[in-house]
Amino acid sequence: MESVVYLASLFIFGLETTLFVLLVGNLIFSLLNPKIFWWKHLVNFCNYSLMTIGAYYTFYFIGGEIGSLHLEKLHVYVLTLIAYYAINVTLVGLYFLISTSEDVFKIFKEIISQTLFGYLSTLVMSVVLASLIISNEKLGLILFTGVIGLLSIAFKQYYNLFEKVAKKANTDSLTGLYNHSYFKEVLSDLLKDKKGLKMSLALLDIDDFKKYNDYHGHLAGDELLNFIGTLLKNGCNEKEYFVARYGGEEFVILMENVESSEAIIFLNKLRKQINDSYFSGVEVLPHGCLSFSCGIIETDESVYNSAELIGKADQAMYYAKSQGKNNVQLYDSNLVSYTLLEHEKELELLEQQVKIFLYKDVYTYQHSRRVFQYARDFAFKLNLSDYEKKLLISGALIHDIGKLEIPRDIINKKGKLEPFEWEIIKKHVTWGKEIIATNKELHDLIPLVELHHERYDGKGYPYGLKGESTPKLARILCIIDSFDAMTTERPYQATKTFDEAVKELQRCAGAQFDPNYVPQFIEMIKQNYPEKFEAETVQDAIRPKLA
Repeated sequence: MESVVYLASLFIFGLETTLFVLLVGNLIFSLLNPKIFWWKHLVNFCNYSLMTIGAYYTFYFIGGEIGSLHLEKLHVYVLTLIAYYAINVTLVGLYFLISTSEDVFKIFKEIISQTLFGYLSTLVMSVVLASLIISNEKLGLILFTGVIGLLSIAFKQYYNLFEKVAKKANTDSLTGLYNHSYFKEVLSDLLKDKKGLKMSLALLDIDDFKKYNDYHGHLAGDELLNFIGTLLKNGCNEKEYFVARYGGEEFVILMENVESSEAIIFLNKLRKQINDSYFSGVEVLPHGCLSFSCGIIETDESVYNSAELIGKADQAMYYAKSQGKNNVQLYDSNLVSYTLLEHEKELELLEQQVKIFLYKDVYTYQHSRRVFQYARDFAFKLNLSDYEKKLLISGALIHDIGKLEIPRDIINKKGKLEPFEWEIIKKHVTWGKEIIATNKELHDLIPLVELHHERYDGKGYPYGLKGESTPKLARILCIIDSFDAMTTERPYQATKTFDEAVKELQRCAGAQFDPNYVPQFIEMIKQNYPEKFEAETVQDAIRPKLA
């Protein structure tokens, strides 16, 4: 509303009077809002001064007349508003450009879309105010002040209502903390630009909550959740950490600019505070007090989305539970070790799923089996943890599961694919992610299923991740998958010999493939499959004789 007054004053009284009104208005506002830092009032005054000066000289140079309104020269007022608005957008845009690393065009587009209608309304109301004052100064001011006052009250009521509805939509009704959906939204926004991001995420689960709930009833269980939510909120407010109810008896804490070493100290302190906080009926719990098990993960370049980050925190949390509960654990890929027998059982289940999913495409099933075998051989050659070996081998078996969604006539096409058909083929990584995301036990395989077609040079799909932005195991699987694609007869690609495929891997190392793993893979292939190279050598030797 202040812009309406400043523009109307500009049209009637000129620049000096308007700047004086602007100064008085800012002084009154600063006195009414003493909690706002003085430099923010100063910046606000400077911004409006630049906008007002720019608008005045635009109005003056294109033929505007101070003290009178000429609606036949409507373009003069429109251009004046454009100047006023453009300076405002530029100043605000520069602020966000300096303070964030987002795309500059995206910033300006967002500002314009959010403010354009408001400034058009400002022009209309400023002309109305100027017209009222010119025709009858006292009555005009009284009428306009009344209208502005009523509009301000209405806007404030709508704003308060909007805030109330927005808060309700983002808040868990039981604990008063933020809810699951809002947490996912905040986390996704934080991960959009990972460059320089330092953040720790803690996922915690109230120990033996089901036992308390079953013993004392659901109402008492709800009261306990509310009590713990209050303790968590009070503990996080001091540090300004983001805390939300993740679901059931699980809570999540986001700690920006916090390393995992600092996060584990904070969470252990918070855990001890909750241990020492009595709540009626906790005597039935094994520890005789309230407690939680917590997993912590710190972001790094290898974490590519929120699902992976939460999955790793979840893994660390369950490891904390396996250690007797009431403790905090940092994520470590070596935390969980799998025996070969356990892994064999899991692979049998995965293979049954692959057989069912890929019944319509024998090529893809056979390809998955070969990639699985290569991955198994390669995993034990690399310096991987037991857990990473398990993920690579399992992911290799199920990596093309998304091809279930590809129409049969495309996936079995013998000739060259049309561009639109190739776009459908490329979607199999996203469809594969959606399929395995329905099974919580397979969540750790999502990066391998979704990202095995990313390239080291950033020209892959679906995201165009570059270098080590793609998780390590997905980069390894890309090499294995491509090698089999080159050396095996497929519906839409020519076949290469093992020797030709090796040369292609070497040629594309550093472009399509991670150069750190190509030499090791080639060494493994030559060592484990020497007959393939020998057979090709014999064929090359006899081919001239046959000719």
